[in-house]
Amino acid sequence: MRPPRIPLPQIPKWKVLGTETLQDCAVFSVSRTLTESPRTGIAHPFYRIDSSDWVNVVPVTSDRELVMIRQYRHGSREITLEIPGGLVDEGESPSEAAARELLEETGYRAASLERIGVVNPNPALFGNICHTFLARDVEPVADSRGVGLEEIAVELLPVADLPARLRAGEIDHALVVAALYWFELAASGKAG
Repeated sequence: MRPPRIPLPQIPKWKVLGTETLQDCAVFSVSRTLTESPRTGIAHPFYRIDSSDWVNVVPVTSDRELVMIRQYRHGSREITLEIPGGLVDEGESPSEAAARELLEETGYRAASLERIGVVNPNPALFGNICHTFLARDVEPVADSRGVGLEEIAVELLPVADLPARLRAGEIDHALVVAALYWFELAASGKAG
């Protein structure tokens, strides 16, 4: 039984006065929006990173192994351990993007895909969302390709080893950790 919901305070939205794109950076753009405070009536500029939606895929084999990828990340300048994921291309549904990213990055295909959660990467800076999909009974059907400038190596991780690897800090990408929490909720039957 769910606890009763506590009523949330009513907070007014800020009024958008205008937006301009400052920089187009291929996979995202940066914009400045002038908005008016509902409390003071004073206009303030805010900056936002605009991107298409993203997907993360939690691929699980019939042997209860996660199909993970190691890749070099330019932001941290480190090699990370992650799940496959990427941008939702124009004209593509999130589930189509999840299936494509899974195949491109790992060479695996899923028997079924189920959306198990969605998060906003950082509502202070981003306007997009990241969909998380559970890919069940994945099997290798091709070589891992990576696309463009990606350097990727596939690694199988027993699901039972996941908590220890998270605690050790081996998996530290925030959106991946969030996706793995959605996976835990789905496995326990508590996903929404």
